[in-house]
Amino acid sequence: MWWRRLAWLLRGSSGRGCPRIVAMARGHHTAPQPLRCAWQLHGDHLELRYGSTLMRLDFVWLRDHCRSASCYNAKTNQRSLDTASVDLAIRPQAVRVDESTLFLTWPDGHVTRYGLEWLVKNSYEGQKKQVMHPRILWNAEIYRQAQVPSVDCRSFLETDEGLKEFLQNFLLYGIAFVENVAPTKEDTEILAERISIIRETIYGRMWYFTSDFSRGDTAYTKLALDRHTDTTYFQEPCGIQVFHCLKHEGTGGRTLLVDGFHAAEQVLRRAPEHFELLSRVPLKHEYVENVGGCHNHMIGVGPVLNVYPWNNELYLIRYNNYDRAVINTVPHDVVRRWYHAHRALTTELRRPENELWVKLKPGKALFVDNWRVLHGREAFTGYRQLCGCYLTRDDVLNTARLLGLQA
Repeated sequence: MWWRRLAWLLRGSSGRGCPRIVAMARGHHTAPQPLRCAWQLHGDHLELRYGSTLMRLDFVWLRDHCRSASCYNAKTNQRSLDTASVDLAIRPQAVRVDESTLFLTWPDGHVTRYGLEWLVKNSYEGQKKQVMHPRILWNAEIYRQAQVPSVDCRSFLETDEGLKEFLQNFLLYGIAFVENVAPTKEDTEILAERISIIRETIYGRMWYFTSDFSRGDTAYTKLALDRHTDTTYFQEPCGIQVFHCLKHEGTGGRTLLVDGFHAAEQVLRRAPEHFELLSRVPLKHEYVENVGGCHNHMIGVGPVLNVYPWNNELYLIRYNNYDRAVINTVPHDVVRRWYHAHRALTTELRRPENELWVKLKPGKALFVDNWRVLHGREAFTGYRQLCGCYLTRDDVLNTARLLGLQA
């Protein structure tokens, strides 16, 4: 086999290189010294080992992703090649590899060049080894020991350094605080627009939140709220939620925060079959409202845990026992197992050590990753007024990337 020959060459050889251009009939090839790369042709793909990564690259894929000037516009970062014009039976006529680059010559004479590092990063095998969104999973003690600093409002609004520090905290932990914010809806809106477009929903653009039951929702009461994520009844749940307590004349009302990804990780470690079931079974969540002039009927569909299929990385948790609709998307021979899996996740989410309680006060704004961190609240007395909004997730991540962060 070709990898055995590679091992033999690595143990010791004459150092002589193979021909620089190799036709299809030659079968396999090793690059000149240093021997970091080897490849072998198969019927429909190229097998390429570079460093510790073994890649299997389909010939159509290799033609489609060509970065030559005629195939890809480097100024707009957009593909120029018409993918539908590529022969699905295409095969390269010749292959050459040097220390850093793969060269493919196609039947029409077109030459495609790929950096080997680019291929490692962008191949399926390379992506499986990478994390899309680096995170620090936490319980209450981990978060407190990290002593994650709040960012001052002026630094957040006026400097890239302050904004970058805030976004780094948010990306890693799923929550972040801004201090010394004027306790008004208008100033909270300015704060939110620093990182994203505000997402207007059935609740409006910027909302005031009191216990007047002005909406048909338990949240608009003084009752305690169990941990949950918001807008599970949207086809795409809102990405980020902003909370700013403008006034509270009374007792109680602390905010509960739980890292849903940390809880899910514990389920994966202890009972991977539960994790898999929660990531595969689709459920309906529903919001029905007929209060005053507000008439809405929203339905969102998706599993409790949403993962990237190529690396099983969790990117969204959809957990809200208040808004979960009738379970009619699960056959009878699966539903009982789903309840066991749901109970396992709920147990982790409700462990006291996973509960971070914070008291929101005027001047301190909280940003919550609604795809990751569950929130709730304890019952309260007196008059309590919050304002806030939802942000579009794409725009928050866009802001982070423009500042050089991985998001």
